[in-house]
Amino acid sequence: MKKRIFIATTAALLVSNVWAQAPAGQDYPNKIIKIVVPFTAGSATDIMARIVGEKLSTSMGQAVVVENRPGAGGTLGAAQVAKADPDGYTLLVVSTGHVVNPALYGSLPYDTVADFAGVTPLAALPSVLVVGAGSPIKSVSELIATAKANPGKLNYASAGVGSATHVNAEKFRAVSGIQLTHIPFKGTPETIVEVSSGRVDFMFTPVLASIPSIRDNRMRALAVSTAKRSTALPDVPTVAEAGVPGFVFDFWIGLLAPAKTPRPIVNKLNAEVRKVMAQPDVIERMAKLGAEPMPMAPERFDAYIKEEFNTLGAIMKAAPK
Repeated sequence: MKKRIFIATTAALLVSNVWAQAPAGQDYPNKIIKIVVPFTAGSATDIMARIVGEKLSTSMGQAVVVENRPGAGGTLGAAQVAKADPDGYTLLVVSTGHVVNPALYGSLPYDTVADFAGVTPLAALPSVLVVGAGSPIKSVSELIATAKANPGKLNYASAGVGSATHVNAEKFRAVSGIQLTHIPFKGTPETIVEVSSGRVDFMFTPVLASIPSIRDNRMRALAVSTAKRSTALPDVPTVAEAGVPGFVFDFWIGLLAPAKTPRPIVNKLNAEVRKVMAQPDVIERMAKLGAEPMPMAPERFDAYIKEEFNTLGAIMKAAPK
């Protein structure tokens, strides 16, 4: 009897050891995955999260739910995920504003770089520099010349302090060496009304949001902020082509996990999301949003976030208050 007990105990220990030594994330996922969106429902970030979440539910065989946690420029939702268990079951979808929040809010309850692991960008949404149709400014070079001749007199609209529309314009101001006045609004729809009417001189706005006004000749597109021309506005030059060499601003949306999430889980999520983003119906839905794929390996995305944090953070710290 003692011999049998010893054999049984030894077998149990062997099984336990094998289980303990199994690669991290081998059975991942085995429960619901939650994606936190730190903005309201209906935002571009929220829409992208729901497109990806829906597809991941099918491809990974587990429910993926999206939870909106808006507030304080996205920092409330980010703090929630930073403190979550690093097991791959609580994720965060953010946009460019994530890397500039420390410059705007000072002390945050998390470290923007150290407390998160990049999974992959989901997409880049091109922005376009627009003026009202009645504006005498017909090009980027004219806008810069006008601003230099009238320091601080030209104003630009944004969808709020810290929004991508704000950061984009501040980078343009810094690179161009001009002085501008910032007029923040509550959202993009208001900015389009104000610029179309001529009450505000110009703005950078997502291509998707501005196309109706451009096509109806209520606004004039001067340039897109990305490195290459937008497929939605192929005849509109980039800012770099229009006279500001080297200028690029990408409004990106990306997926993050808490720091210390096991690398096998991060890699699995990266592979699954990239497969989802390559599906024809997803590409079609993205195109309707004016979004373009932006695939990266996790390590490259981590490096990209650090680059954006340093570059855009410095610009926003130096921005006129």
